[in-house]
Amino acid sequence: MSIKLLINLANPNFMSIISQNIKFLRKKKGLTQQQFADELGIKRSLVGAYEEDRADPKYELLKTLATYFDVTIDDFINETINEKWQPKPKGNPANIRILSISVDKEDNENIEMVPVKASAGYLNGYADPEYVSQLPKFYLPMFKQGTFRAFEIKGDSMLPLQSGTIIIGEYVENWADVKSGETYVVISKNDGVVYKRIGNKFKENKKLKLISDNPVYEPYEISGEDVLELWKAKGYISMHLPEPSPEPTMESLTSMMAQMQRSISNLQQGNN
Repeated sequence: MSIKLLINLANPNFMSIISQNIKFLRKKKGLTQQQFADELGIKRSLVGAYEEDRADPKYELLKTLATYFDVTIDDFINETINEKWQPKPKGNPANIRILSISVDKEDNENIEMVPVKASAGYLNGYADPEYVSQLPKFYLPMFKQGTFRAFEIKGDSMLPLQSGTIIIGEYVENWADVKSGETYVVISKNDGVVYKRIGNKFKENKKLKLISDNPVYEPYEISGEDVLELWKAKGYISMHLPEPSPEPTMESLTSMMAQMQRSISNLQQGNN
């Protein structure tokens, strides 16, 4: 098993872009390589290796660099940052995002599972290869095209799916593709991991409406800027088998007959 970083829509030369960006942003701050190394607590030789594209910064250092230079990690590794560069709005659905995935010996992508107990940690580790490598994982041959992840849901807000059901979701690269009325696993800064039905198209700087299938729960909205990941539901695994359909009662049969008569009547009127 190995770990990959999936850089959606990324420039294939993103590591050379990182080296250019480090050099440009360091000089913009007016720092020498030694001063910059002292600020980050690393060796000056490493700074030189990064800027000359002789070594790749590890993920944790990439996060530190992006924070230090006050840019998003997506822009830092994919955009050529210079005097003309302008950052994308944070809520832009076309923003490029990083996703850590694991693969097996045949280079097939695993389906990592996020149990309820791991949901809180997932907010901090969803893009960290080390964290992802520690998640339970499995492979299903019917899920070949795309990148998938499994999330255990909790509670009864999405009945008839029971608490403990595992939702298998496909990673949504472009949030503009989100379709109203369909179900998604939504990863957000404030709500964590939730499984809901989406009530509107995703638009930057707008609220995203989340709807429960259980009518007891009221719909609510979250800020688009709070969303970290979106996974479109493609299947589920459950230990709760469906109950048999109830035997028809006289009342239900009478209602069905009345509905049929109304349908036939409407059809006859339409033909006249």
